[in-house]
Amino acid sequence: MSTSPEFVAWFRSAAPYIRTFRGQTFVIAFDGDVIDEGNFTDLTHDINLLVSVGVRVVLVHGARPQIERSLKSKKLKSNFSNHQIRVTDEETLTCVKEANGRLRLEIEALLSMGLPNTPLAGSPIRVTSGNFVIAQPKGIINGIDMLYSGDVRKVRHEAIIQRLEDGELVLLSPLGYSATGEIFNLTHEDVATEVAIAVKANKLIYLCDQAGINDKQGNLLHELTASEIRLIEKKQSRAKVPSQAKNRIFQGLIKASDGGVDRLHLIDRKINGGILLELFTHEGIGTMISQDSLENIRTATQDDIGGILNLIEPLEKESVLVKRPRETLETEIKKFTIVEHDGLIIGCGALNPFGKEKVGELACLAVHPDFQNAGVGERLLKVIETNCKKEKLKNVFVLTTKSSHWFLENGFKKTLLGALPKEKARLYNYQRNSKIYNKELK
Repeated sequence: MSTSPEFVAWFRSAAPYIRTFRGQTFVIAFDGDVIDEGNFTDLTHDINLLVSVGVRVVLVHGARPQIERSLKSKKLKSNFSNHQIRVTDEETLTCVKEANGRLRLEIEALLSMGLPNTPLAGSPIRVTSGNFVIAQPKGIINGIDMLYSGDVRKVRHEAIIQRLEDGELVLLSPLGYSATGEIFNLTHEDVATEVAIAVKANKLIYLCDQAGINDKQGNLLHELTASEIRLIEKKQSRAKVPSQAKNRIFQGLIKASDGGVDRLHLIDRKINGGILLELFTHEGIGTMISQDSLENIRTATQDDIGGILNLIEPLEKESVLVKRPRETLETEIKKFTIVEHDGLIIGCGALNPFGKEKVGELACLAVHPDFQNAGVGERLLKVIETNCKKEKLKNVFVLTTKSSHWFLENGFKKTLLGALPKEKARLYNYQRNSKIYNKELK
C-alpha cells in the first residue's frame, strides 16, 4: 500500500477539478497514430476515469496511417491538394471506408474491456456511433476537384447530447453523410471542432505530435488566450507549433474559440496519462487556450473564505503568518484581495487602513507554492497599492519574518517600530520579532 505524501497531496489537489468537471462535456480528438503506437489501451483507462467521475465524452478519431496502408495494399497512390487535404476518388473512398470501419471496431473493442485487475474492471463503457455528422463536398479548390473529400455541413447535436445524457460515450469517425446518401471523407480535426461547437463542449482536447505550442527558445507555453493564439497564427515564426497545427489543428483552435468553446488543450499523445496530467494538475503538461486570461484579481467575498484558508493554513502552521480563525476572516473578508487562477485561489493579501496616519498595512500576503515564481505576488501587490491610493494612503507597511528580501526588491525599506501607527505598535508581538518594512506610495 502506497503511503507517498506526494500521492496524497496530488489526490487532494485533484478533488476540486473532479467536482468542476462533473457533468461537463469534453471532445477528445486523436489521429490513428495513437492506435498504431499502441497507446490507446492506456488512453481507454484515462477515458474510463473521466466517464467515472461524471464527464460526458465525445471521441473523434482519425485514420490517416490506416488509410495509407490500405492504399498501399491496393497499390494506389495518395493524392493531396496543395492544402494537404486528401483528394478522395472512388477507389480512395473504398480504402477510407475500410480503414475507418476497422479502426472504429478496434476502438469499440478496447473501450468494452472489463477484465479484473485493470482500471476498466467491472465498468465497460457503453459506446454509440451513428450518422451524427452531415457533410457536403469540398468542391473544386484551386482548380482541383476534391471529389469525395468533404466539409462538415451540420452536426445533429441534439442526438449526440441525448446519448451523452443517457450515459453513453459517443465515438465519431472522420466520415460524413449527405442527404443524397453519399459518404464523404472528412478530417478528424474538422469533425472535432464542429462537434465541440455544436454540443457547446466545455473542453476540446487534441492529442498531437508534441506537447503543445513552444516559444522561439523551445519552451512550452502552458497557457495562451484566444487573442494570443490568433497573433501566433498570423506570425507563426514567433512560436513552434505541432506539425498538424500549422493547418488543421491550428485552424480548429481558432474556430472553436470563436465558436464559444471555453478551454482548448494540446497534449502530446505519446505521454502516458497525458490527459490526466493536463486536466488534474495545476501546472498541466500541454498548452491550454482559454477565451480570456485564466487569472483574475478581485476583492474577496464570503464564498472565498474556504479557498483563502486552504492557502494560508500551511503558512500559519510554519508560523510564517499569524493564525487567523475563520471568524476573523468572515468579519475582515472585504479587506482581502485574491488572485484566482482557473477557479483556484492562488494568492491573497489584506489591506488594513489607518486613516488618521494615512498609512496602510499589507497583511496576510500569501501565494500558492506552484505559482511563487510566476509574478503573482508582484501583481497582487500592485493592485493593493492601487487600493491604498484610492483610500488616499501615503504609505504602506508590512511585518514579515520570512520574505524580507522580496519586499526590498519591490521597493520597501526597512524601518523601526516607532514608524508604525500607535495602534499597531501597541499590538507588536515581540516573540515573533517580525521585521518592519515601509513603502512610500507615489
